[in-house]
Amino acid sequence: MVIKLIKSDLFRYSGRTDLGTFIKQYLFNRGFRFTFWLRLASASGWWHQLAYPMYVWQKKRSGIIISPHTCIGYGLYIGHGGPLIINQSARLGNNVNLSPYTVIGANQGSAATIGNNVYIGPNCNVIENVCIGDNATIGAGSVVTKDIPPNATAAGNYAKVLNYNNPCQFIQNPWLLSE
Repeated sequence: MVIKLIKSDLFRYSGRTDLGTFIKQYLFNRGFRFTFWLRLASASGWWHQLAYPMYVWQKKRSGIIISPHTCIGYGLYIGHGGPLIINQSARLGNNVNLSPYTVIGANQGSAATIGNNVYIGPNCNVIENVCIGDNATIGAGSVVTKDIPPNATAAGNYAKVLNYNNPCQFIQNPWLLSE
């Protein structure tokens, strides 16, 4: 399962899953490098023991704070390699794009549930137990405090739905579960 998760992440970055692409993305893309070690650290068995120290080092180096216990679907894409903070209780669907300076957090209870094919723009804050529907786009600098419906584009402080045009237009190379 962990290999399939890593392949899905690699596909999101490059549209390919061959060994040469893996090496290139690992060496030159710190977002992919972090997700690689995050996936291994979240696996059960001997993978975890081997990967956890490297995951901690990558976390400090990149400024990306995502717990290995966070529920994350296939095809995670971290744009520009962070920095960002995701609360451990957040739930991220498949093909989620996270941009730099994004915070998904909670002061009380659990954090947000993010649907499939969601793009979250730079410098966004998703606060408390909100739900962002499938194929949604959250504009740069938004503060999300209420649920965002599927296929919506929302932006602002506090985020409001602007339209339902072009859902998931910023999701490149989506990982299909049949792959």
